[in-house]
Amino acid sequence: MPNLKKLVNKHTISLATSAAMPVIGMLVLSLMAHNLPAADFGNYIFLLITILLADTFRNGFVQTSLIKFYAGTSKKKTFEVAGSAWYVGLLQAGVFVAVDAVVYLVYRSKSADAETTIQWFGIIYMTTLPAAIASYILQAEEKFGRMLILQVINQGLFLAFILTLIFAHKLSFQTAVYAYFAGSAITSLLTIFNGWAKVRTLKYRTKETISKLAHFGKFSVGTSISSYLLRSSDTFIIKIMFNPALLAVYYIPQRLMEVFEIPMRAGVATAMPELSAAVHKDNETEVASIMKRYAGMLTVTLIPIAVVAFLIAGPVITILFGKQYMDTEAVNIFRLFMCYVMLMPIDRFFGITLDIINKPHLNMLKVILMLVVNVAGDFIGIFIFHSLYAVAIASLFTFFAGAIFGYWALKKHLHFTIKDIFSLGYAELKSIVTHLLEKSKTEKTEV
Repeated sequence: MPNLKKLVNKHTISLATSAAMPVIGMLVLSLMAHNLPAADFGNYIFLLITILLADTFRNGFVQTSLIKFYAGTSKKKTFEVAGSAWYVGLLQAGVFVAVDAVVYLVYRSKSADAETTIQWFGIIYMTTLPAAIASYILQAEEKFGRMLILQVINQGLFLAFILTLIFAHKLSFQTAVYAYFAGSAITSLLTIFNGWAKVRTLKYRTKETISKLAHFGKFSVGTSISSYLLRSSDTFIIKIMFNPALLAVYYIPQRLMEVFEIPMRAGVATAMPELSAAVHKDNETEVASIMKRYAGMLTVTLIPIAVVAFLIAGPVITILFGKQYMDTEAVNIFRLFMCYVMLMPIDRFFGITLDIINKPHLNMLKVILMLVVNVAGDFIGIFIFHSLYAVAIASLFTFFAGAIFGYWALKKHLHFTIKDIFSLGYAELKSIVTHLLEKSKTEKTEV
């Protein structure tokens, strides 16, 4: 078992990093919703979704492949990987910017806000590249403290600019776009000047490494896009098959599920560099152990939380979203979601482990299978039961399909059992809790 103190520190900082972005982001969205006209806020959301969709391509194409080939290698190799990742990232961003420029020159909209979105999308996307590369490198180097600083600077600057615009009574869609650009530009410049982005490694790129990153990235992009479609498929189907008002009812429990995504993202961010380093050492036993440890620890942690959430679903939804949703399907849909929370860590870690052991095509197939099961299950369930509950129940079959396929695919390459995941996860969590309790007692004694 790795050094417990170091492991606890990594988990704590990674959890804080994973929580910082959604928490500050939610605060910014709340401020903008209260201070922007509905049309301006809608335009900003459209720009944000467009940028996030483009980021899905970049993260899929560059992030996972950089971490896989960077972590646990020699200094010379890290320079080659970082430089090659910069080259791939610039090419990919260049394609998006070129398409955006063509659309801007050809498309003529009667809406000034639509033109602003098209005009600034390419600029903002290229501006965010250095900060994105820096965050990937910091994750590969397991420098989670610096990742946290980077997230806080990026989101904190944007929050500060929005607050300034609100107090000056200058907030509009246009000025919000300028604030987004300014925050991204300053953050990226900081990562370049302090060396976190390692832009100078661009000269160490090699054709062989660029080819490896691109080959791996094409499958990783497929996984990312399929995951995006998987997350969005329920929304599109409900909008087509039901009254649009029911979309909000289903969206509420979906949004609450983001709480469970925070520890998941933290666990994945911490585990990926460890898995990559173990793969580079050609140590299959260690790879399996890391996968079991993180998947099991998160599963054991989330099960009691899911049970409590199941019991207090009604009051939580009423407090957060109002009494009008207390007697809707939202409460029971959230309870149905709690029934498959225990599958989420196992499914996620089966996927990233397939990526790291250089089987990204199998992870892509896993997500595509889940997408097919989800869409088919939604339509079949709605046809038979004519209810939103059918959509929620289909999600249960979706995660079962992903976990079963991931288990089958990984068993061909690693030796483990489902029992191992739970037992090792429980032992790891028990050790961490014991360590924290002993540390707390020691601090009280010293005081």
